[in-house]
Amino acid sequence: MSTAETAGRMPALYLSHGAPPLADDPLWPGQLSAWSAELPRPTAILVVSAHWEDAPVTLGSTTTVPLVYDFWGFPEHYYSVLYPAPGAPELAAKVRALLGDSVHEAPDRGLDHGAYVPLVEMFPEADIPVLQLSMPTLDPVGLFDLGRRLAPLRDEGVLIIGSGFFTHNLREMTPGAADDEAPAWSREFDAWGRETLAAGDIDALLDFRHTAPAARLAHPRIEHFAPLFVTLGAGEADLENRQTPIEGFWLGLAKRSIQLG
Repeated sequence: MSTAETAGRMPALYLSHGAPPLADDPLWPGQLSAWSAELPRPTAILVVSAHWEDAPVTLGSTTTVPLVYDFWGFPEHYYSVLYPAPGAPELAAKVRALLGDSVHEAPDRGLDHGAYVPLVEMFPEADIPVLQLSMPTLDPVGLFDLGRRLAPLRDEGVLIIGSGFFTHNLREMTPGAADDEAPAWSREFDAWGRETLAAGDIDALLDFRHTAPAARLAHPRIEHFAPLFVTLGAGEADLENRQTPIEGFWLGLAKRSIQLG
């Protein structure tokens, strides 16, 4: 768990969340754990995952309910992972206040693997309230605006996490590839992302389909890049105070993860 003291203002994160076998990777779990150890301790965590699209904006369970094992064909032990984090009804009320009456609720929907897989590594004691929020659209501008509307939560100690994957093309994965053996399309897109984030060029990021190299190979469908736009909206004021706690590749996919603030 985080060893830093609780702070009033939390950063906004975008992380590449990995698949259930992330737990067996020799490097990545330690990177996530080291990252969280440097963060202030959140009062609550709000997660927007690539694996939940629902319109209008929908809140997941505000009580502790079973996880959503939204994957198929994995060894049985991946379906017995538990993450009994407390629900976050107070955070849900704050989200509704910020977003208005259009917010729906899914009281039986637990955390999906885009939420719990990284949280198991980052906050293993599962003692921080967690709330998951659906992506109501894949439109980058709409998601950026959603992040802007959620940004005030950061001042109340809420850690906002957009959970996706910086490049995500499962048909083109390269098992066993070292970082320098990742496919050219993944390395090119990742390098573009690094440079564009460094320049603070929000317009280019929002229009990545037209501005990034190999965009359609890196993201045949954009749901794993889309949570980044929520993070950018929530962390817009802190673009210059940007960190990249994790980079490199996993099965040829870029696992770049960023922190704003």
